[in-house]
Amino acid sequence: MNTENTIEVLNTLIQINNDRIEGYGTASKDTEEEDIKTLFSHFMQNSEKCKKELVDEVIELDGVPVEGTSIVGVFHRVWMDVKAALTNKDRKAILKSCEYGDAAAVDTYQKALSNNTEHLTKQQLAIINAQYLLIKSDHNMVKSLVEALAVEEEEKQK
Repeated sequence: MNTENTIEVLNTLIQINNDRIEGYGTASKDTEEEDIKTLFSHFMQNSEKCKKELVDEVIELDGVPVEGTSIVGVFHRVWMDVKAALTNKDRKAILKSCEYGDAAAVDTYQKALSNNTEHLTKQQLAIINAQYLLIKSDHNMVKSLVEALAVEEEEKQK
């Protein structure tokens, strides 16, 4: 197993969690609705926990954990702010932006689990798989909220 490759995989996951933390922080500022602020806070806590586990693994390998977010994450948060402003902080627009960001996180975890197993220990794979399930659950929750709002809009139009 190549330690540098392992650290790279773990740092990619740290960065996607940093993106989620910042993204849900942005989304929380872009809404005034307490129920989704609470939900976003919960999702941020989930990513803080995931990040800590991953940072611990990188440090154990004598690596340097990545700090900050990805360029794509920065652009996505800017777009979220613009979209929130243009849509008057519309619940559906904010949730759709969050769903998009979480879809990227789920995809990143899927790639880590399917393309990098030779670079990860069984313990690391177990950690990453548990985190994947948590983030996928968060994504599914946001996705179901978006879908429920779409159904509500359809019903109102009838």
